[in-house]
Amino acid sequence: MGAVPSTPRHTSTTAETAEYLIGTFVGEKSFPLASDFWQKLLELPLTLRWAPDRVQEACELFALNNHHTRHLAKILVHLSWCLEEAIRTSGAPSPVYLKAVNAVYISSVFLKYIIENSQSDNIEELCLSLHENEPVPKDFTTDQKIEYLVMHNVLTVLGSIDVSPTTSLLHQELLNFMLVAMSTQLLSGPTPGPKDVNPFLDAAMSQESLLVNLVVRRLLLSYIMRPRLPSSSAAYSIFSEESQQGVLQRVGSAAANLVLLPFNYLVSSNSEGSRNQLADCSLHVLLILIHYHKCVVSDGLITDRSDDSATSDTVSKVNTYFTVNPYSKALENARDIEFDRADIEGNAQNGPVVRLPFASLFDTLGMCLADETAVLLLYSLLQGNSDFLEYVLVRTDLDTLLMPILETLYSASRRTSNQIYMLLIILLILSQDSSFNASIHKMILPGVPWYKEHLLHQTSLGSLMVIILIRTVQYNLSKLRDVYLHTTCLATLANMAPHVHRLSAYASQRLVSLFYMLSRKYNKLVELRDDKLQTKTISTGDSLVEDMSAELQIYTDFLRIVLEILNAILTYALPRNPEVVYAIMHRQEVFQPFRNHPRFAELLENIYNVLDFFNSRMDAQRTDGEWSVEKVLLFIINTCRSWRGDGMKMFTQLHFSYEQESHPEEFFIPYVWQLVLSRCRFSFSSEAINLFPVDLHANKQVYYEEPNINLKGELNEHRVRLDP
Repeated sequence: MGAVPSTPRHTSTTAETAEYLIGTFVGEKSFPLASDFWQKLLELPLTLRWAPDRVQEACELFALNNHHTRHLAKILVHLSWCLEEAIRTSGAPSPVYLKAVNAVYISSVFLKYIIENSQSDNIEELCLSLHENEPVPKDFTTDQKIEYLVMHNVLTVLGSIDVSPTTSLLHQELLNFMLVAMSTQLLSGPTPGPKDVNPFLDAAMSQESLLVNLVVRRLLLSYIMRPRLPSSSAAYSIFSEESQQGVLQRVGSAAANLVLLPFNYLVSSNSEGSRNQLADCSLHVLLILIHYHKCVVSDGLITDRSDDSATSDTVSKVNTYFTVNPYSKALENARDIEFDRADIEGNAQNGPVVRLPFASLFDTLGMCLADETAVLLLYSLLQGNSDFLEYVLVRTDLDTLLMPILETLYSASRRTSNQIYMLLIILLILSQDSSFNASIHKMILPGVPWYKEHLLHQTSLGSLMVIILIRTVQYNLSKLRDVYLHTTCLATLANMAPHVHRLSAYASQRLVSLFYMLSRKYNKLVELRDDKLQTKTISTGDSLVEDMSAELQIYTDFLRIVLEILNAILTYALPRNPEVVYAIMHRQEVFQPFRNHPRFAELLENIYNVLDFFNSRMDAQRTDGEWSVEKVLLFIINTCRSWRGDGMKMFTQLHFSYEQESHPEEFFIPYVWQLVLSRCRFSFSSEAINLFPVDLHANKQVYYEEPNINLKGELNEHRVRLDP
């Protein structure tokens, strides 16, 4: 394939014509934009085969010659023109539509190969401009950026043409192209910098707000509606021979191992009923777009005067900032198509906003939350879109979202630490609302079949949430040992505490056991620290002792929060929670060792005030025979009626809120791409990835790398704020 094949004879077969056209495209000869060659290439039938080694050779040869031929730039221009014509014909099954599909195939394969094998910091191998002396059609503006032109038309098709049986294939391939074009992010480090090169992403960010809104809306609608490719492509003769893979199909599967061609989609590769290739790909593209942060250098200079020995000359430092992400803003400002608060309050939005069916979005998320990408979308909506958060909070069927979340947390050992982290943040965000905390205790679950440790019958959703949060703390103590997960679980429980209503017996027992579980960890740390201090070989200033003291302080805070939780229930909701009183009375010995502790004494005064109240009346109560569980509980229920809270100290209610750091991109950008690589057939060379750590001894093509980001490191990205 080193030389351009000779022009086939008039009697040549289709295979020979395809061989000639593809060979010419990757060869040394440069064809101008107006050449008939491009039309012949884009009309090539997809019914022929190429061996994988031939495909690889074609990609290598293309990359070698592209600097001279600029054929990548030219195929992208022709892709743009095909899409423009497809827009005018509304994506009808015409030769223009078929050429657009072909142009996307070819562009995706060779663009991906160049990005993946780029050796320069600026990805100069793309050559996204034409030579100055390149002849161009009269209507072609030479000063326009090709990446902007192609992204504008790709996004216009995605945003303005409805997905239908005749257009779904083009939509799917354009989404694949988007993933390829945006994969330049994989070449950069985890911290976005001004030297990062993402030409197609930057072009997407510079589109008009109206188009951005259309794209965000269409991607979400595709995710909600979950359209499928037609089961038969008989309407297009070019795709009719399902058993035969064509030349471009072989290019896609062998050279790129990426482009998901039509027949790959006819049968889903995943048995999960909720999985849908077009819907999943739409979500992947959306998540990449909304979490992109472009770092630019400010025009201003910073003078460093911190060093008195420096010369009088000013020392210029690079002052960088992140530009506004229009896709993130569009998602944040999305409104319910059925109801808009602005219409009622008279606070109309400035300009058009994305209108979405929140009800359908809510139901779709509930159906798909077993998938991590759906969890990230839900987080993005709840954290950024106040209207959607408000909509969720007023739903009466909160179990639609909460049950899959709690079930996923229940099986934490089979989940990634990042997924656990995101789910807990979602629960914390929801628990910031008092109406949410009250309503979850009113919903009674007839049973929870996936919970195996205990039979949960007629348990409230709130009780189940308490049980799962405490179970997560227990799992974290034994496996992850991450302080932030403890903090998030306890913060959510603290927000819920004043609103607890008829907490179940099992949840109440687990709550008291939580204090005992943390107290054992606390006591163990005290013993270890004291042993080290008494060891002569280690001084009191040893770093190990200091670390132990710091960890001891953390667990002191945890124990205090649990006591605050118990206090809140006893202070504000004791008559409604006899099972909590029973659990405290049953395990009252666990509190005794901490009664004189300076950090816990005042909180334990209230607990012992309750214990004294019920113990004294129980001692005065005469009963026939032994006190059974049923008798004790009935006694507590009756005695609660005379409870007035005398002698109880009132403490300020704890209220924890989630606050995202101003620069969360170091976590989210790598996280999104790890999810994309794990869930679509997008592969990328491990040697080329700089965005996140990759095991270079693993398979050369990376489809999925288990998130390596330690949650302790994520503490720098998010924080839980305690409101005074």
